[in-house]
Amino acid sequence: MNIDSHLFVIFGGTGDLAERKLLPSLVRLIRDEEAGDRCVVLGVSRQDLGDAAYREWAKNALLESGLGEPGVERWCDDNLHHQALAGDAGGFEALRKRIESIEAEQGLPGNRVFYLAIPPGAFTPTIEALGAAGLNHAPGWARVVVEKPFGTDLESARALNDLLLSQFDESQIYRIDHYLGKATVQNLLTFRFTNPMFERLWNRDRVSRVEITVAEDLGIGGRAGYYERAGVVRDMVQNHLTQLLALVAMEPPNFFEADHIRDEKVKVITAVAPIDPDDVVYGRYEAGTRNGQGVPGYLDEAGVSPDSTTPTFVGLRLYVDSWRWQGIPFLLRTGKRLPQRSTHITVTFREPALCVFHGRRDDCVHEPDVLLIILEPDEGFSLRFNVKSPAEDTTIDTQSLHFRYSDVYGKLPDAYQTLILDILEGEQTLFVRADEVEASWKLYDPLLELPPKLVGYTAGTWGPPEMGQGVPLGA
Repeated sequence: MNIDSHLFVIFGGTGDLAERKLLPSLVRLIRDEEAGDRCVVLGVSRQDLGDAAYREWAKNALLESGLGEPGVERWCDDNLHHQALAGDAGGFEALRKRIESIEAEQGLPGNRVFYLAIPPGAFTPTIEALGAAGLNHAPGWARVVVEKPFGTDLESARALNDLLLSQFDESQIYRIDHYLGKATVQNLLTFRFTNPMFERLWNRDRVSRVEITVAEDLGIGGRAGYYERAGVVRDMVQNHLTQLLALVAMEPPNFFEADHIRDEKVKVITAVAPIDPDDVVYGRYEAGTRNGQGVPGYLDEAGVSPDSTTPTFVGLRLYVDSWRWQGIPFLLRTGKRLPQRSTHITVTFREPALCVFHGRRDDCVHEPDVLLIILEPDEGFSLRFNVKSPAEDTTIDTQSLHFRYSDVYGKLPDAYQTLILDILEGEQTLFVRADEVEASWKLYDPLLELPPKLVGYTAGTWGPPEMGQGVPLGA
């Protein structure tokens, strides 16, 4: 797809997200000649920086990302600008004039991306001010990018959607969840809908359970202020895990286009039965070890209240009331301070209707077939199946077939790089629509209204003892 020349405006242009993800991703796209004829960047922040100082800051950030070659420095000098933003209506009027000035100087046609890399509390005044300044429309196209969280509950999500839609059309809005930009997440649809041998098994008749795990080995770091307000359900389940659930459980779309795919995702989320509180286990990490070094418990982390009731782990069992999945448990698990960082989906298939290989006590000696989809790290697939060992007549072994992306494709692109390219192309498939956001909050709001019953778990383990070794709720 041809990408028009454009101006990429980053609100929070000197922030952590711009430094670590946005600028490096843009430069890689430009270096690989994927960002179109011309990409000019305007960083917007409260800092009183001139263009020269901002370019030096950006060069240092890109050097830290391994992008310090001379061609990148030249690009920064030619294409990076900064605008200090005053906190009033006059500040956005000055911003509008600066945008028009840059476009005239650089010969740009008036295509604009407004990326809100700012705290959620700044969304409302920024969106309102963009509209008031007339920046929601452009001589070419105008697109606005909103980082998660998309609200903190159903009411606030609706308010944010109403505000966005009062200033922008849905076709202009890109609600970004970086998990959906991972190449392996995108491949879920390809894997399912181009391999009939799996799609024909992808239902309640052949699958006994599906597990979706996002495990983090780190604690909260310096994010206590955010995490104390959010907790694990808001931070991970309502967005990342629910998006993975929708992709795994959705029906094939009639066309491989954004709205057709998002329609099917919404159908999955709205088909999830109300969650039984007895099917939820909350946990909070206690002091333990990581890589042989002692680490504090959550209550001992800097900035955490000693009487905090915030969970750092949750395992929950969901049921999707659809023709395909009725009665099959979907087990979602996520937590901090677990043994390793890993995002994976485990599909366990049903055992044969009749067991013909028995052990000494009439127990089946074989295991169910399992498909493991590894989304990060070491991305790939593993299919576990039973084989006859040549050692003895009754010995059955479990073996695996493996595929690793790195063996075939090398290093995969960063998720933000993929998503930014889609924004520039006007492709919304990997972005969350308003009704998806609200359907997800509607599902989890009842859980958030109940005080969590916390179970302690030692840092470096797989969570509360009730969870077993990686299989939520025993299933």
